[in-house]
Amino acid sequence: MRNDAIAYNEKYWNNHADLWFGTTALPQYGVKFPTEDELKLFGNVTGKKMLEICCGSGHSLKYHAERNAGELWGIDISQNQLDNAQKYLDECGYAANLICSSMEEMNLPQCYFDYVYSIYGIGWTTDLQGTFNKIASCLKKDGIFIFSWNHTLYHCVAFCRENGKNMLDDGKMVFESSYFDESYYKMPVHDSEVILCNRMISTYVNALAKAGFVIEQMIEQNVSDMNDTSDKAKKAEMIPISVCFKARKL
Repeated sequence: MRNDAIAYNEKYWNNHADLWFGTTALPQYGVKFPTEDELKLFGNVTGKKMLEICCGSGHSLKYHAERNAGELWGIDISQNQLDNAQKYLDECGYAANLICSSMEEMNLPQCYFDYVYSIYGIGWTTDLQGTFNKIASCLKKDGIFIFSWNHTLYHCVAFCRENGKNMLDDGKMVFESSYFDESYYKMPVHDSEVILCNRMISTYVNALAKAGFVIEQMIEQNVSDMNDTSDKAKKAEMIPISVCFKARKL
C-alpha cells in the first residue's frame, strides 16, 4: 500500500483541491491548537528565505509575505493546489516560487533557506527519514524547521460506545488501534480515500535527530472552547489532537 500512496494521494488532492482552499493555514497550526500568534515559533521573518512543504492554496505563504519575508517557495504534490495558490497570491500582490513535486522527490538548493515549515502536511510523506534529510540539506546552518500534524494518540483513541451509544458524557475512551502500529491504511475522505500511516512520536524525534536537527520545542496542548460541544472538542479535553515541532539544524 505504501508504494501506491503517492499516486493515490496526488489524485485525491487534484480532485478535491477547491474543497480545502484556505483550511489549516497559518496562523493556525491545527484544530483546537494554539496559533502562531500565541506560540511565536517563527519570530521575525523579515528578509528570510522561506520554504513551505505541502503549501496547498498558498494561505500560509501569504501569512509570511505580509510579515515581510524575503523569499517565498512552496512545494505541493497537487498541480491543482498550486494553481489555486498561484491565483490567490497573484490576487494578493505577492510572488512565490511554486514547485509541483512530492516531498520524497523534491530537488532544492542546498543550504539556502532560513526556514522550512509544513502546516499539517509532513505526515503525508511515505519516507519520513528521507524527507527530513532533504529538508536538512536545503536549510542553512542554524536554519529552522517547523511542522505540525495529527497527534499519534488522536488516531488510536475513540470514545467508548455501549449499545450503539457514544459515551461522551461519561468520558470513557478506548484504544481502537495500537499506538505502535505504523502500517499504512486507507481513510475515507469526502467521496474518496487517502492513504496514510500513523507514526509514533518517537519516530519523528529520532528521524529529526538522525537528519541533524536538535528539537527546540514540542507542543501538544489543546485549546479548549467552552462553547464547543462537538465530539472533537470533548475528545480534545482528554488527549492532544495535534502536535507541533520546532527544530534547528546543527
